[in-house]
Amino acid sequence: MIVGWGGHRHMMQPGDYGVPGSLNRVLTDVTAERVAQDAMWGLPEHPDGTGPAYASEADLAKQAVADAAAEGRLTWRHILHEEVLEAFAEDDADRLRTELIQVAAVAVKWVQALDRRAVAPAEPQTISRPDTANADTTT
Repeated sequence: MIVGWGGHRHMMQPGDYGVPGSLNRVLTDVTAERVAQDAMWGLPEHPDGTGPAYASEADLAKQAVADAAAEGRLTWRHILHEEVLEAFAEDDADRLRTELIQVAAVAVKWVQALDRRAVAPAEPQTISRPDTANADTTT
């Protein structure tokens, strides 16, 4: 057992990003925000507003991530921006859902990174994504 948020004892769980209870805490915060949104706005139906017209912006964001990773300056902003623009470029509901789950996952991990820094301040770190960190840039 490890002492985590609020002095409570937690076991490290998959997805905790080095801070016991981190994922549960963030998802609880997200749930509270969703409940507040429903209380404020009800259950509106909106069109997605996404599609291939945004593909070029998504491609630029992918390139910006690759460039930033290659130059050692990749940030959470780069990663989240790329994921959001990839979602914007989708018009198929299943693929859009997959992209939005990726957006949510990156946003959750970014919040966990903020929380992790608050628990144990450290030197600023460059975050690299597995799919870009080892990319062959010689071709």
